[in-house]
Amino acid sequence: MNYGSLISGSAGYARDALWGKWGRWVLLVLLSLVQTFTLFLIPFYNGYIVRVLAGRTPAPEVDDWGRLFIDGWKLNIINLIYLIPVIVVLAVFGGIAAISAIAARGLDNPDVWASAVAAAVTGIAIAAVVRAVISFVSLIAVVRFAHTGSLLQAFNLGAIFSRIGRIGWGAWIAVVVVLLLIGLAYTAATALIASLPVLGWVVNLFIGVVYGIFRARYLAAAYESVPGTA
Repeated sequence: MNYGSLISGSAGYARDALWGKWGRWVLLVLLSLVQTFTLFLIPFYNGYIVRVLAGRTPAPEVDDWGRLFIDGWKLNIINLIYLIPVIVVLAVFGGIAAISAIAARGLDNPDVWASAVAAAVTGIAIAAVVRAVISFVSLIAVVRFAHTGSLLQAFNLGAIFSRIGRIGWGAWIAVVVVLLLIGLAYTAATALIASLPVLGWVVNLFIGVVYGIFRARYLAAAYESVPGTA
């Protein structure tokens, strides 16, 4: 797999989707804000991302609002289900930490809190590892859902593993790792931009939409690097 072409092609797709198409760009920014402030209860933005994940070229229009809403909710459900192991790990270790704190005696003694702090830190570390491992499956699962239009296909592990096998496990792991590095660079850049008074957060809203489309197209292109849509 040519990762340079994958990145440049996805960047070009995002550019063509938004540059000069100011109405679409502003609308997607507004939809992302609505989605965030409603805690993903109104996921029109996610619905649009599903269209990009489906491999539609050129970039799709923002229309058919009923379908956007439904697909957005389906993507919410898929992401939530794949997060369950992470939530369980955090709940277990969080519970241990809470019990340790409640059962503590001599609260003014820092040593009393050592077990609670250790449990919390351990839980966060394990949850991060679990999340990273699951992402190798969940990322291709959402693309499979977008391509097939079936929510259940996001959990067809046999088909998912078969697709990864056709792409190549090493190649797919590299795809995810490269995306992670790009995500870290994006986070660092937006953190710097956010330091700009007033203007910073506005710029980040527009950059966030660019990154969202780039990320979705990157995953779709990697998925489509081998023949077949499922």
